[in-house]
Amino acid sequence: MPLLVLFSGIRNVLKKDELGLEIMQISVPTILALAADPIASLIDTAFIGHIGPVELAAVGVSIAIFNQVSKIAIIPLVSVTTSLVAEEDATDMLQTQPPEKEMLIKVSSVDEERKLEVEDNIEQDDPECSTSQTHIDRVAKLGHDKSYIPSASSVLVIGGVLGVLQALFLIFAANPILNYMGIHSNSPMLKPAQQYLTLRSFGAPAVILSMAMQGVFRGIKDTRTPLYATIVGDLANIILDPLLIFVVRLGVSGAAIAHIISQYLITLILFWYLMKQVVLLPPSIQDCQFGKILKNGFLLMIKVVAVTSCVTLSASLAARQGSTVMAAFQICLQIWMATSLLTDGLAVAGQAIIASAFARRDYSKVISSTSRVLQYVAATQPINALAFVFDGVNYGASDFIYSAYSMIMVALVSIYILYMLSSSLGMTGIWIALSIYMSLRVFAGFWRIGTGSGPWSFLKDNFARPQ
Repeated sequence: MPLLVLFSGIRNVLKKDELGLEIMQISVPTILALAADPIASLIDTAFIGHIGPVELAAVGVSIAIFNQVSKIAIIPLVSVTTSLVAEEDATDMLQTQPPEKEMLIKVSSVDEERKLEVEDNIEQDDPECSTSQTHIDRVAKLGHDKSYIPSASSVLVIGGVLGVLQALFLIFAANPILNYMGIHSNSPMLKPAQQYLTLRSFGAPAVILSMAMQGVFRGIKDTRTPLYATIVGDLANIILDPLLIFVVRLGVSGAAIAHIISQYLITLILFWYLMKQVVLLPPSIQDCQFGKILKNGFLLMIKVVAVTSCVTLSASLAARQGSTVMAAFQICLQIWMATSLLTDGLAVAGQAIIASAFARRDYSKVISSTSRVLQYVAATQPINALAFVFDGVNYGASDFIYSAYSMIMVALVSIYILYMLSSSLGMTGIWIALSIYMSLRVFAGFWRIGTGSGPWSFLKDNFARPQ
C-alpha cells in the first residue's frame, strides 16, 4: 500500500546516516531562521503592548492583513523557486556533457582558444545542448566559480514587481481593508492600525525579494546564509524597537519603521551573498522560467488564499469582539505560529531533497526522504507539524494542482466551522475551529500519498516498494 511509505524505515528515524545528516544540515538552520522572525515579532508585540491594549490590538489586525497579502505572493514564489532551483541544480549535475562545458559554466575563467574548441565539441556530440556564443562569453566572464541557475534571475524580477504592487495595494486600500476586518471609523483602533499598516507597506518589496532569495538558497541547499541574514536583521529590529517607540516617541509608527529597516538589511545581505554563489544575469528568453514559475505559482496562490483566509477570518472575528479580545488573540496567535512554523524547516529539507530526487528519478530516495521527515515531526506536533511538512513534501513532488484544489475544500469547510463556533463559543470556538482546520490539512496530505495518486503513483510499482 502506498500509505506504508510513511512507515518505511521507521527504525532508522534517529539514525545518523547520510540522509539524516542531509536533512539536519538543511532543516536546522531553516528552523533557527524561522524561529528568529516569530521571536522578533513576539518582542515587537511585547513592546507595543506597553503602549496600550488598543495599540496592540490595532497592530495585530494590521499584521494579519500584511501577512495575508504577503503570503499570497511569498509562499507561491518561494515554494516554486525552491523546487525549480533544486531541479535545475540536480539536472545540471546529471548532464552527461563534456567536462569542458561544465568548466565554462562554473569555473572561474576559460581562455579564448579552449572556449572555441569546447563549443565545437559540444555541437558535434549533442546539437541540442549547444550553447550560443553570447551565452558562453557571458558565463565565462561572470562565472567565477558560480552556478548558472536561470530561474534565480527570473524570480528576482518577479519578486521585485510583486513587492511594488503589494506596497501600492496596501497603501491605497488600507482603510477599506481595515473596515472589512471590523475596524470602523468610530473605532479607537483605526488610527494606529492605519499608521502601522501604511508604513509597514513600504517594506513589502524587501520582504518579497528577501523571501525569493531564500527560495534560491534553499534550492541549492544553503540554509545557513538566510539564517545569518535573518539574525542580523532581527537583532537590528529588536534594538530599534525601543529606541523608535519610546525614546523618539513614535509609538506604533516606530515599530513599523524598525521592521522596515530590518527587512531591507536582510535583503541587502542576502543579495550580496547570492551574487557570490549564483550568476545573476538578465535571463534570456530561452533560459528564463517565467512560464513555469507563473503557472505553478498561480496554483499555489490559490492554495495560499484558501489557507490564509482561515487565519485572517479568525483575526477578523476576534477584532469584532473588541480590542481586549483582539489583543489576547494576537498574543496567542503569535505564540501558536512561532511553535508551529518551526517544523517548516523539515518541510524545506524535504522539499529540496525530494525535488532533487524526482529530477534524478531516484524514487528510492524520494521514499526514504518522505518517510524520514514525516516521522521526525510525528513525535513533536502531530497536527500542525504534519500539515506543514506534507506541504513541503508535495511541493517537492511538484504536486501543485492537488495542493491548490484540496486546500480550497479544506478552507470552505473551515470557514463554515469558524463562523459557527465563533458565534456560539467566542474565542474558544475560534481556536477549536483553527485546530479542525489544521487537522483537515493533515488529512488531505495523508490522502494524496496514501492513495498513491498523482506524482506518487510510482509507489504502486513493484520496483519502488520500500526495501
